[in-house]
Amino acid sequence: MGIHEPLGRRTFVVGAGTALLAQGAVSGAEAAVVDGPLPDFHPALKDALTFPLAWGRSPVRDFRAWRRAARATVEEHLLVERQDGTPYAPETAGRAQGEGYTRELVTVSLTRYERVRGALLTPHGRGPFPAVLLLHDHGAKFDIGKEKLVRPWYDDTRLASARAWADKYFSGRFVGDELARRGYVVLCLDALGWGDRGPLAYDQQQALAANFYNLGSSLAGLMAREDQRAAAFLAGLDRVDARRVAAVGFSMGAYRAWQTAALSDHIAAAASVCWMTGLKEMMVPGNNTLRGQSAYYMLHPGLARHLDIPDVASIAAPRPMLFLDGGLDTLFPAEGVRVAYDKLRAVWRSRHAEERIRVKTWPELGHVFTREMQDAVFSWLDDVL
Repeated sequence: MGIHEPLGRRTFVVGAGTALLAQGAVSGAEAAVVDGPLPDFHPALKDALTFPLAWGRSPVRDFRAWRRAARATVEEHLLVERQDGTPYAPETAGRAQGEGYTRELVTVSLTRYERVRGALLTPHGRGPFPAVLLLHDHGAKFDIGKEKLVRPWYDDTRLASARAWADKYFSGRFVGDELARRGYVVLCLDALGWGDRGPLAYDQQQALAANFYNLGSSLAGLMAREDQRAAAFLAGLDRVDARRVAAVGFSMGAYRAWQTAALSDHIAAAASVCWMTGLKEMMVPGNNTLRGQSAYYMLHPGLARHLDIPDVASIAAPRPMLFLDGGLDTLFPAEGVRVAYDKLRAVWRSRHAEERIRVKTWPELGHVFTREMQDAVFSWLDDVL
């Protein structure tokens, strides 16, 4: 999510009150939009969210049956059908050598609607190798997508932009290249609106999402389906050990990482940096989510009537999961992070697998994925894969 202008407080007269005022009458029954903007009755809407399908609250007591039911509920709310029958038809181009690995541009059909281009890095040597589906962030920066995490060797303009982004958020490192040097096959693809599929303008996001809904589809659902299919594509490559595929991401990419682990059995482990919270704790005045726009990439309408955010991530249990966050991250209030971590640990504990979930807060850091955090992820991947 990006940095935006401060939000003001606006009050609107709506409904019956509007009609009465138009007739010159005075109405005491005015409804307000407040603080965010939120409807003034938003506390009642929050109270109504009980997440009845959460593990431990759901009437389904068998965990495998619960996972199937919870996943089916999430998939229903994606509004985009599965794309399993669509051939990937991969095409590669732009091959170049890196330091201990080979770079390629690969174009695939993740859905039947569009061809998607990404970066594919393969270590030198004999495979099959462990692999990482690397998922880029949002950041309200659309000129680069995959290039945020993989050094672009094919475009000097994007390279300059990518270097600045890496300096700002990743301690100057390209995370994908570092993973490839360490022996992982890496796949990183553009999400809709970024890089070769953009650039989108910040204030076009809401209209794009609305148009998806008008077409009976979903922007967030499309991204979820594409990531799900990307995981299957990566696991199916001859150079990859299909039993050792992880999803890794920062910010919106972190959301995509745990979401893909929840939706795809091709993901053996997931590391998510700076995107985990309880929904209620995130929906507070001033939070970035309330501003619309970027939030639509992570919004599945109606899903919150059934599952909280960590409940969705828990569908991946008891596979290994790593969650890192910064204590000074203003996008995710500390209470929301604590609530989410407590829920996640409880699910893994119920499966006698608490050692497979790791959570850590870096008190002095904000919304970043620093070199030290990266090293923690790399060491964890080496252990679990």
